[in-house]
Parts: sequence; structure tokens; C-alpha cells
Amino acid sequence: MTDKPIRIGFIGLNPDIQWAAKAHIPALKSLPDEFVVVGVANTSLASAKKAAEAFGLPHAFENAQALVNSPEIDLVVVTVKVPHHRELVTAALNAGKHVYCEWPLGNGLAEARELADLAETKGVVAAVGTQMRVAPEVEHLRQLIADGYVGEVLSTTLVGSGGSWGGETDAAHAYLYDKSNGATLLSIPLGHMLAGMREVLGGFNHLSARMINRRNTVYVTDTEQTIPSTSHDQILVHGALESGATFSIHYRGGMSRGTNLLWEINGTEGDIQVTGASGHGQMVQLVIRGANGDTSELAPLTPPASAYSGWPDNSVVRNVARVYALIAQDIRSDTRSAPSFSDAVALHETIDAIEHSAAGKESK
Repeated sequence: MTDKPIRIGFIGLNPDIQWAAKAHIPALKSLPDEFVVVGVANTSLASAKKAAEAFGLPHAFENAQALVNSPEIDLVVVTVKVPHHRELVTAALNAGKHVYCEWPLGNGLAEARELADLAETKGVVAAVGTQMRVAPEVEHLRQLIADGYVGEVLSTTLVGSGGSWGGETDAAHAYLYDKSNGATLLSIPLGHMLAGMREVLGGFNHLSARMINRRNTVYVTDTEQTIPSTSHDQILVHGALESGATFSIHYRGGMSRGTNLLWEINGTEGDIQVTGASGHGQMVQLVIRGANGDTSELAPLTPPASAYSGWPDNSVVRNVARVYALIAQDIRSDTRSAPSFSDAVALHETIDAIEHSAAGKESK
């Protein structure tokens, strides 16, 4: 491929809906030599035209199939709800396009495996948005562990709040409370954190899980309706990593007045704490503190300034931009450095194991 900017087409870009506009567009603006957004397809042509006008894009496509078939598009970015990922990613891959799909890759493990197999067959760059893996803080943390800061890792503990999956929501996010949609407390905030944990500490081995639904209904504030909630709002997992270290996890819906993200890593020579404003480790600014040897009190373990140099200040935008930078490298050099569909399958397998472990236990 030439050094010209990689041409992006978005499926699911709307100025009135936050994620793509809040994260992807500013991330891409920070990489102007690598990418240019040229088109959009939404649920209707009118919606696509509205988005194209809002973001100054030359092409508003009639539908997703027209976008993926267009010779003007090199990379298709899928930022729609999880139930539509399989259909849209399949269409893009069959058109021979590179793909960046938001996490979760599929609505369950079977869909993720299907998409990963298709991507492998097509030989294109197929990346998934598990952006916590490339956060500067996670890369720094991984190096600290590799360098032996805590010695041998003995255990790790994670507590987090999902923000959503509490007692109230709005109509735009009500679909999160129907577990059949695949966008759950387990798959989204905890799924992203599991990706970060794997990056730092390696894979999961044996686990036991329990998922409980303490809130059977949720109040939709802008419609003033109360609707059923089938998505679990309490998730407990414990077991052992492949290294032999033990792990314990508790994720809960809503937000706490106390701790909303605390990840501890305890070893033979030291301890590390990672904290953040919510359990969405892929989005929040992570703070690392630690102590080892004869030191008794935790102190900041901030990544070097060079880790942030040239990247956006906002952690949401920065982490997404770092994924895009790897995608550009992969497309231009035929490498596979960005979080891939095969990586997504491994993460889906862990989530599937949690679901299967919890399936035979009381869930309500």
C-alpha cells in the first residue's frame, strides 16, 4: 500500500450518539498522516447524510453494503450495537476490506470464532477495540511485572463498577439490560479489564464464577418507564492464572460512593495498586502506585513522560488512537500488532468459561 492516508468508512457514526463521535473521530484527527475518514453508512440514508454533513465527509452511503463495496474505502470501522457485528463485519471481510470492530467482537463465542476464521481466510487486517491493552499505563505495568518489581506474582484482586447496569438508564442504553444483546456488565467493562489483565499477567487457567441479578427492573429516565432487566449486575470470579497466581474479581452494576476501580497485584517482593474513576479501564485515566523491598507505603509509579508524548491528553481518545496507529502499521507493513480477531476469540473464551461456570448456579 502507498503512504497515502488510509481511507476509512464508518458503519455507525452519529453526531447525536457518543462513542464514535467522542472517541474515534478525535483519535483519527490526531493521526492525520495515517487516516482520512471519507464515508459513513447508518440505519438510513438520511442519517448517513446528517453524519456526513456534521463531520465534513464526502460520502454518505445508502447502506452498509454500499459502503463496504466502495472502492473509496480501505478500512471499515464498525461501531454499532453488538447484535449487528456479525452481519456487518462479515460483509466487510467478504468485500476484502480491512476491519476495525468494537468489542465485543461477536454476540458470543461462536460468532467471534466465525469472524476470526473468515478474517484469517481473507488475509486482511482485522482489529478489535480492546484498547486497554495498549494504554500507556498498561504497557508500563506490564514492564514493571516483567522486570520483577513485585517479584513472583502471588495473587491479583479486581473490584470494579460498571456505571451502567444500575437502577436507572436512558432509552439509548436500555438495550444493555437485555442479556441476549451481548452487551453486558461481563462482556463490556469486565471484558475490557480482562483484556488488560491478560496483557499484564498472562492467561486464565481454572476459574469458578457466579453471576447474580439483584435488580430485576431498571427505570428509564427519559421515557419514565420501568422495564425488565435480565443482565446480571453482580459478577464474582475466582481461580488461578496460567502462571499459578490466584485471582479474585467482583464487578457490580452502577457506581459506588467508594471504590469504582481497584486492581491489586501482590508478589513476593512488592505490591501494586491500579485505580480509576470507573470499572471501564479502557477509558479512564489509570493511576499506578506501588512499593517493594523495604518500602512500606505505596508511591506513584507513573509511566515516563515519553509514553504520553505525541498522544492526545484525553485517556479515551488516546487509547483508541493507539489502536489506530497499530492498525496503520499493520496495513502498511502486513504485520499483526493491533489487537486482533484471534485475540478477541481468546477473550471471548474466558467470558464463555465464566458464563458456563455460573450457569448451573443460582443467578437471581
